[in-house]
Amino acid sequence: MSTNKLLAFWNHPAGPKTIHFWAPTFIWGISIANIADFSNYNMKNWNPFSVNFAMARTGLYQLSRKIKQN
Repeated sequence: MSTNKLLAFWNHPAGPKTIHFWAPTFIWGISIANIADFSNYNMKNWNPFSVNFAMARTGLYQLSRKIKQN
């Protein structure tokens, strides 16, 4: 990758210096961790369970809003 492309990426309004880049990156990380936990049926730590539950609820709510809009 050329230096010009790297600089353009770095200085982009939604580049790695902004929340617009990192928020989706971390959400993907949480989603991957959720998938990795599918095999763990014995949920002993209620804090991750509550986070996963809240994310599922809000995601389904946003999906229902999108479906209703279309």
